[in-house]
Amino acid sequence: MQTLATLLAAIPEMDSAAMAHAQQHIDGLLKPTGSLGRLEELAVQLAGMPGLQGAPRVDKKAILVMCADHGVWHEGVAISPQIVTAIQAVNMTRHNTGVCVLAAQAGADVHVIDVGIDADPIPGLIDMKVARSSGNIAQTAAMTAEQAQTVLLSAINYTRSLAEQGVTLFGVGELGMANTTPAAAVVSVLTGSEPEAVVGIGANLPHEQLTHKVEVVRRAIAVNQPDATDGLDVLTKVGGYDLLGMTGVMLGAASCGLPVVLDGFLSYASALAACRMAPAVKPYLIPSHFSAEKGARIALEHLELKPYLHMEMRLGEGSGAAIAMHIVESACTMYNRMGTLAGSNIVLPA
Repeated sequence: MQTLATLLAAIPEMDSAAMAHAQQHIDGLLKPTGSLGRLEELAVQLAGMPGLQGAPRVDKKAILVMCADHGVWHEGVAISPQIVTAIQAVNMTRHNTGVCVLAAQAGADVHVIDVGIDADPIPGLIDMKVARSSGNIAQTAAMTAEQAQTVLLSAINYTRSLAEQGVTLFGVGELGMANTTPAAAVVSVLTGSEPEAVVGIGANLPHEQLTHKVEVVRRAIAVNQPDATDGLDVLTKVGGYDLLGMTGVMLGAASCGLPVVLDGFLSYASALAACRMAPAVKPYLIPSHFSAEKGARIALEHLELKPYLHMEMRLGEGSGAAIAMHIVESACTMYNRMGTLAGSNIVLPA
């Protein structure tokens, strides 16, 4: 099995020649130059990914939902009972949650992965669990370095195995009560922002409790002293298994030269860590929607990513990624099925 360093070093550069060819092809399609806006940009981005072999296409689609509990829940930073993580994971096996119905509409398979649920094994889930819940980051590290390496490599290798089975478009999602707290901590550290600038209400935390949540994040950073230059260290100390798992999906897909559709705020935190670990992953990331969670703008500005959708969503689970997969397919359809100006004897002015 390859080491983490080997896998990160294996992320291929984008194919600039293929991107130039794609741009030339798009400019010759039956439309005014640039008239399909960002859809054209997305098609060029896809064409540059070596795993797609020079032409934007979508074969099999998969959304990987990383499920885990968080010790920081005990600090009173979420209103939902912790058992809801396990209950909702069971619902995902019944295919009736937000991401499941939206993924079905998009033709994507949902892989529900237990990376740290505080419960006995749940039938139907993929087991990558190394612990029942992460540590309480307000008092100690989220996990050990060994646990972090194990989960990250498991997620990377599982993603790579799906690529070998024909998946060409990945999406990420997460599930875990209180997980916006570690996500905010990760974003705070990796963007150099004050906690109050990135801590939001998550799943309907009363606004009067927001100050407490900010202080919990501030305490987590002070207690653990994560190294902002090391994305894995940040996830290990103030993150969580679900965040780590999504980071692994991004790194695994990129190592195969394939695209990953981000979801919302939680995935932004994971993307920041992934890009800190391996900057070459960045061109493979496709932002889906602008999360309504506070801190979204700061995270996206640091990632230099511009989401395609603005729908005030904050469900998580990968719901935004599922919707954005339609946009990815539209870019591919435009590229592969539109007629050409030359074929219609149309000559546009220079």
